[in-house]
Amino acid sequence: MIRKSSLPIALFFLTVFVPAQAPIAHAQKSQTAQDDLVAQVREHRSWEYGPFVNWGTGVGNRDTFKFFFTGVELGKVLTPVLHAGILTGQFQLAGNIIPFWQAYTPPPHIQTFTYLGQPFQAQVGGGTYTGVSLTPVIFRWNFLTHSRRFQPWFQAAGGLIYTTHKFPPDQLIPHGTPGGTSVFNFSPQGGGGVHYFIRPGRSIDLGVNGVHISSASLGDRNPGVNASIQVQVGYTFWR
Repeated sequence: MIRKSSLPIALFFLTVFVPAQAPIAHAQKSQTAQDDLVAQVREHRSWEYGPFVNWGTGVGNRDTFKFFFTGVELGKVLTPVLHAGILTGQFQLAGNIIPFWQAYTPPPHIQTFTYLGQPFQAQVGGGTYTGVSLTPVIFRWNFLTHSRRFQPWFQAAGGLIYTTHKFPPDQLIPHGTPGGTSVFNFSPQGGGGVHYFIRPGRSIDLGVNGVHISSASLGDRNPGVNASIQVQVGYTFWR
């Protein structure tokens, strides 16, 4: 029970202190919204674009192959948040252009082959292969996260690579002799990564992809690169 002597104090508290807290609470809420950099992109279904660099290595029988390339990516978040349990997130469509693509392979050398049970030796091409690449379709899924700065994702994509000499190295020398591999190769791939937002509309990106390189038998032989691991680092602008 409030005594009469306490009533003026209580009225003063209600009329002065409580209203004063409303702007503070609103300001705190606004500041929290500004700090949630991932939510800003999620709610605006933003466009994204930016440069990246990539380093990779072949695996298995292509573990002597190394890769380096650089390019730019463009993408758009297309959907609102779609609820699917632990897979809850948003769908994004993207693509990239790689004007500088290189593969580093062992230098030309003599190698022993077996044909119809009989061994023979032939010179195998090698060295550095230069070209360009286009990945017109990247299907990316951005996971819903409670983090204000980290946005994890996974993706599947398909691309095309053109090299100035037939790739991968074949036993036909010089490069370009009919019957070898091809200057055109396809690059189906998949992987995952994360955007780390350093400020509103800006993120540093890290991705890891498994990439298969194959000519789909455009040449007489299709040795390809069955698997390679590619690590990509980029800087993205969101609008």
